[in-house]
Amino acid sequence: MKLFHKSLTLLCLFFVALSLLPAAASAQVAVGVGVSVHVGPPALPVYTQPIIPGDGYLWTPGYWAYGPVGYYWVPGVWVRPPRVGLLWTPGYWGFAGGAYGWHAGYWGPHVGFYGGINYGFGYGGVGFVGGGWSGGFFRYNTAVMNVNTTVVHNVYEDRTVVNNTAVINHASFNGTGGIAAQPNAGEQAAMHEEHVQGTSEQLSHEQAMSHDRNQLASFNHGTPGTAAMDSVNGRRFNQQGRIANGVSSGQLTPAETKNLEGREARLNGEVHNDRAANGGTLTPQERQQVNGQQNNLSKSIYNDKHNAATDQYGNNEVGARRDLQQQRVANGIRSGQLSPSETAKVEGHEENINKNIAADRSANGGRLTPQQRQNINQRQNRASRQIYNKKHNGKTAPK
Repeated sequence: MKLFHKSLTLLCLFFVALSLLPAAASAQVAVGVGVSVHVGPPALPVYTQPIIPGDGYLWTPGYWAYGPVGYYWVPGVWVRPPRVGLLWTPGYWGFAGGAYGWHAGYWGPHVGFYGGINYGFGYGGVGFVGGGWSGGFFRYNTAVMNVNTTVVHNVYEDRTVVNNTAVINHASFNGTGGIAAQPNAGEQAAMHEEHVQGTSEQLSHEQAMSHDRNQLASFNHGTPGTAAMDSVNGRRFNQQGRIANGVSSGQLTPAETKNLEGREARLNGEVHNDRAANGGTLTPQERQQVNGQQNNLSKSIYNDKHNAATDQYGNNEVGARRDLQQQRVANGIRSGQLSPSETAKVEGHEENINKNIAADRSANGGRLTPQQRQNINQRQNRASRQIYNKKHNGKTAPK
């Protein structure tokens, strides 16, 4: 009880301090302050935006939230707005009166002030340049939004805004020591428009992260285990992202990737069948079973990435070609253009090529003959066409 009264007293002192600020400065805190602490949030982590899960989703940047466990990272995520025509104004931390206050994000007809924080992906500190509503549909600017245009067609490209969205300052709060910004006239006007609070999905997303140890700043030291997700509860995207990173770094060999993606494909098939049998939903027992399988797969990904097997081929011509193929596979996994089943197939072909190369080298004292090099190149050409075709066949990784 004493701790509660102490926190309440500090919060009251914070509001008193805010009331003593000049009018221009107080305008930036017109949206209610929900949390007040005396230790500033960590810097914003650098991460890649996951591909949009489908038409109609809007990007909400990640942020540092605060709870009984201290600061924890809430991953950036694609969500559906409460209704057509609304845009998301991200929340931000503001430093004033010796304390850091949290200004919650909100939905509204225009993007308001979010502390001048450069969250990236269209939120460069002022306004939003990732797209806009037109005729009841949202049009996405592919210069700053990760959109698969074979699935989402309401797109355009405006690269003139790219320089304005490059993250230079990773400070995550407004005020002394952070971002020195105050709301402009347009942002002040947006503050007084009708606002809609975050959706139940967004609230659930934040609460779930507070219980994940990997998201705690005290544990991850500013580098959260999950920085972004393709959707709320988007567990499978996180698994695919980890696999893509393993393929790109060489920690996962084609054989390991084939096995992992085969298991992911089978699990996706189970989820699809369960949903079909239950009107599009999963029962609590099925969800528990899927989560258990994903936990097992997660452990396998970690073990495969940290064992002695690697996919480092060296700087020779054959090695460079194999490395290029793996980078293309990794990009396809990240973008969602390669489904787990497709990835398992293309990595199966790469595994066979690698086995033949190893056998040929073993039979020739570690070298390859000109004829063997030519044969390998032809097989890689066929594998390359396969990768291209599967990335552009309209089939994407399931949610």
